[in-house]
Amino acid sequence: MDETIEQFLHLSAQTETLMAVYDGDDRLRYANSAFRSAYFIEPEETPLWPDLMRRNFDLGRGTVIRTDNFEEWLRSTQSRRGKIGYRAFETDLSDGRWLWMTEAVQKNGWMLCIASDITRLKVHGRTVRQDRDQAIKASYTDELTGVANRRFVMARVEDMLEAARHGSSGCLAVFDIDNFKRINDRLGHHAGDLVLRDFAHRIHQNVRRSDCFGRVGGEEFLLVMPATGPEDALAMVERMLTVIRFSRPLPDSPDFSYTCSAGIAACVPTDSASELYRRADQALYDAKMSGRDRVRAA
Repeated sequence: MDETIEQFLHLSAQTETLMAVYDGDDRLRYANSAFRSAYFIEPEETPLWPDLMRRNFDLGRGTVIRTDNFEEWLRSTQSRRGKIGYRAFETDLSDGRWLWMTEAVQKNGWMLCIASDITRLKVHGRTVRQDRDQAIKASYTDELTGVANRRFVMARVEDMLEAARHGSSGCLAVFDIDNFKRINDRLGHHAGDLVLRDFAHRIHQNVRRSDCFGRVGGEEFLLVMPATGPEDALAMVERMLTVIRFSRPLPDSPDFSYTCSAGIAACVPTDSASELYRRADQALYDAKMSGRDRVRAA
């Protein structure tokens, strides 16, 4: 096995194909010289993927990112990155190269990225394909908050349930911002929108790459936690609620704060998505009835 790994590393160092491995926390664990050169990574450097993208964006190099707001782009991209077993897409580099990138994700969250230079291929229809990719991205993204929308997050619920039927664990959490209607009535819908964006941003910062977080409507959000038991899910959500308590999202009202409640349900092999959602929603109702600003498990 050691000889096989040695040969693989030797071959990957010689190829012009870009190759990299990220762990479940999205930290780079291995990259060949072609990948490091394309993304300006030092030989012994092991950056987190969002830190790498942020650095290259600030310096105008690496991946071409067409946005005026990098953090919104990052939140939107992370809401889909690593959530499915395999995906392939086209991407541009600032040096003019055009890559075909594939991402393969294991159950433990480790990801293999392989990219081939397809700059020399016929570019007819490239704009059409890029427009198609943007349309697909938009169809899975909540326009206001930038996180995944109901369609995308419910598909990840189905994936988690399929894994549960083969012996894996998993939990679903439903979040609801407390007294949100009162916020809108008292401070206006603009303030309400700021609170929704703040909530999505702060929760998303605490979501593992293997999890999927999205808005399913109004002030309600879902967090899909594959391969996670109830105790770990409860601890994670408790930490998230603490983060929200300390948030002050309204510049014109610096003393304003808000809270949220959450309900958690662990999936079982016989669950349907609607049944799992119903149990988590009932747990959310219990959290609301017991005083809000807390989490309850079904």
